[in-house]
Amino acid sequence: MPSYRIHRLKDHLHQSFRLAPHVSGSANVKPRDYEAGDSIDAASPYAAFFALKETAEPLHPGDLLESEGGVLRIYKFVGFEEAQWVLPEAKPEAVTEEVLVDSPAV
Repeated sequence: MPSYRIHRLKDHLHQSFRLAPHVSGSANVKPRDYEAGDSIDAASPYAAFFALKETAEPLHPGDLLESEGGVLRIYKFVGFEEAQWVLPEAKPEAVTEEVLVDSPAV
């Protein structure tokens, strides 16, 4: 049975997620907006949702399920949709130039 890792949307972001318009297509999510949670064994994301529904920590809109293969599904009001991490671009390393200083001829 597949295992899903739960990523919980941080509390202060739930309201903005709730008010955001629904867009189709893959959702772009930032790792800094999520807290890693437990894992759950379930046949599908929907099976995981129903298994967690009556627990102390059900899935809330904006939460993510990550499969063992790294595929993300975001829980929205309309069900689960594809998602992908948006990682910040790495800052380029400072290029250092070596300056050669000619020594005076003797």
